[in-house]
Amino acid sequence: MVHPIYRVQSFQIVAPYTLSVQFDDNTEQTINFEPILAGELYRPLRDLSLFDQVSVDREVHTLVWPNGADFDPATLHDWNDHVQALTARAQQWELTAA
Repeated sequence: MVHPIYRVQSFQIVAPYTLSVQFDDNTEQTINFEPILAGELYRPLRDLSLFDQVSVDREVHTLVWPNGADFDPATLHDWNDHVQALTARAQQWELTAA
């Protein structure tokens, strides 16, 4: 099985919790992260002052946050293929935390 390797080149904050992400294959993905900000690692990113501290880690070529949250660049690249499962998982995390 071939697993394509993508690298995040840059990003722009385009709305609250929403980033436009550019990849090394000249594609771009606009991602609204708000529906998946749940659980121990991602819930703190609901604080926009923390969310907006996102950066590109130049070693692993993906988005990272100061609290240690990150995503596989391939997941970001193919976000539309993963968002439904990630949202369902986030909803489950919220139910178990309540």
